Amino acid sequence: MKCSVVRLCDKDVISVSNGCKIGVVSDVEFDSCTGNITSIVICGKQGFFGMGKTEDICIPWCDIQVIGEDSILVKTS
Repeated sequence: MKCSVVRLCDKDVISVSNGCKIGVVSDVEFDSCTGNITSIVICGKQGFFGMGKTEDICIPWCDIQVIGEDSILVKTS
């Protein structure tokens, strides 16, 4: 299956272990030497009234189980 980075962003990321939504893909990281995607990045959540922010979550590419039309299923520890 072919998928562009633009289509990958804004997909919901769901944990296969508990079915909970982790967040939405906001970016990807890639190896500049090989051009391979190494991880997807989920933007941290804003705090109350926009104060503070949790850290971004990076999920390694090898932890992705399925990339669907609207969501991405990942294994989490």
